[in-house]
Amino acid sequence: MPRFWKASYTKGFPKPGFPDYTDCMRISIGQINSTIGDFSGNKEKIVAFSKRAAETQKADMILFPELAVCGYPPMDLLDQDYFVEMNIRTLRSLQQELPSHIAVGLGYVNRNPYASGKSLVNAYGIILNGALAFEQNKTLLPTYDVFDEARNFESAHEWNVFQWKGERVGVAICEDVWRETLIPGTHYEKDPVGRLLDRGISLLCAPSASPYVTEKLNIRRGLAKQISLRGNIPVVYVNAVGANDSIIFDGRSFVMAKNGAIQADAKAFAEDLVSWDTAEPSAGVSAKIDRTDPFNVGLSREELDVLEDALIMGVREYMRKCGFTRAHLGLSGGIDSALVAYLGVRAVGKENIVCFSMPSRFSSQGSKDDAAELAGNLGCRYATLPIEPVFTSFLTALDEVFENRPFDIAEENLQSRIRGTLLMAFSNKFNSMLLTTGNKSELAMGYCTLYGDTNGALGPIGDLFKTEVFALCRRINEKALESEGKPIIPEAILRKPPSAELRPDQTDQDSLPPYETLDQILKVYLFDNLSKDEITARGWDAELVARIVKTVARAEFKRRQCPPVLKVSKRAFGMGRRMPIARTIFEG
Repeated sequence: MPRFWKASYTKGFPKPGFPDYTDCMRISIGQINSTIGDFSGNKEKIVAFSKRAAETQKADMILFPELAVCGYPPMDLLDQDYFVEMNIRTLRSLQQELPSHIAVGLGYVNRNPYASGKSLVNAYGIILNGALAFEQNKTLLPTYDVFDEARNFESAHEWNVFQWKGERVGVAICEDVWRETLIPGTHYEKDPVGRLLDRGISLLCAPSASPYVTEKLNIRRGLAKQISLRGNIPVVYVNAVGANDSIIFDGRSFVMAKNGAIQADAKAFAEDLVSWDTAEPSAGVSAKIDRTDPFNVGLSREELDVLEDALIMGVREYMRKCGFTRAHLGLSGGIDSALVAYLGVRAVGKENIVCFSMPSRFSSQGSKDDAAELAGNLGCRYATLPIEPVFTSFLTALDEVFENRPFDIAEENLQSRIRGTLLMAFSNKFNSMLLTTGNKSELAMGYCTLYGDTNGALGPIGDLFKTEVFALCRRINEKALESEGKPIIPEAILRKPPSAELRPDQTDQDSLPPYETLDQILKVYLFDNLSKDEITARGWDAELVARIVKTVARAEFKRRQCPPVLKVSKRAFGMGRRMPIARTIFEG
């Protein structure tokens, strides 16, 4: 496979034969939802958006996100030569199919053009009039959180400028603009934005696949503002939208003017096509944000609304890209399953969600009533599958080997596993995706049953602490009261003490510290990596902290076998926190 043509743009001159105007340039942002490995579908979107930009917006350039051709993150698909080859074939096809007289910027995987290093690069090219007129490779390759790019990609050795319509355009791919964030454990020697500013760029394009976490937009805009003021240039931030596995991309692309004002912005959690003229006066302000925290979890009303939208998109996209049109879950009458049911209905419609009540001898009438009321409010199908006959049969079968020992966690977990088996049977029979209902506090402490309530394909709220679950549910009800005059989630669910109802009069606090305390300690331990002694020094009881830290470590084997969770925090279980199972448990 021959290498792509390299124009004289690397020396600061436009390619001979390409027109170079001195008037303003109209730039469109093609905020698209790429599916990993769907080269044909992704190509169709790129072509369709490019034609719309050229025809309806009269754009001179359209910019697409990082790795728009193949989807992000491709992970170990990069080890397959066919996957890499399809990137290149798709790029060649795009050269032939894209409209002329509009420069189209897009991200893809390419082979390493340098003499040494990793075999691949994370590349961004610009196609103009059928030619690959420009190419820039990513410089900073993150290896923290969910990222593992240095595993496959070689860092850029050069920083190029693309001249078009009187502008000198530089490209800094995603992490290349995050150098100044001082992420713990990360130090980048290279400064790609600085190199581009030295080359005299008049505009910076930042194509990204930046995952959503709460308050992320403010961080992105803060970084863009630093760059725009530092270089006296506008920044066009082009972010991916959609969701792939655990990772949610919120879109919300924007243009930052030289003075740090927002000139244009794209929708949240939806594909969008917006345009901006480089001659536009530097005016505009950032949207007003509600900074109040009515539910005492560190999230404003606005951010809770954004969080809800993120989770809804995460469920919808996971189902769609995995080939499911229907989903189901166990509805216990508790707050976690209530929230998951609500998210499922919002994601794919009430007609595509089935909720099962699976009462046992320990299920309270209140919980059964609350589950039925919620399903009625949501309008989804609701069915009852009593587990008592199966539970009794299992106890009879185990009677001899249990040696008349008293009722304990074995019988408790047995009930959960019966429920998990019934829910998976329904999944197999009707090709319906099972949603798990565990939250982050429970997953942290191992307060869940393997092959029981952990059964399923996706954990929509597995990155929400219990206090955040309550806050989001209260916000959902608050909005429902404003618009419909009645809450969606029954108030009894919000008021009653959380309980698994696996033994008489059980509550979560029989086994766990109060969630308000537990969640605060978990946050500084999981997010800030503080040791037991450091957490205790902040005023927490030493014995309690030691118990929590030790329990989190011991529960790692459970989390490793759980379904993926939708990542909405800066450190989610799964790809975002990789811990060994077999290890010495130390407390710091």
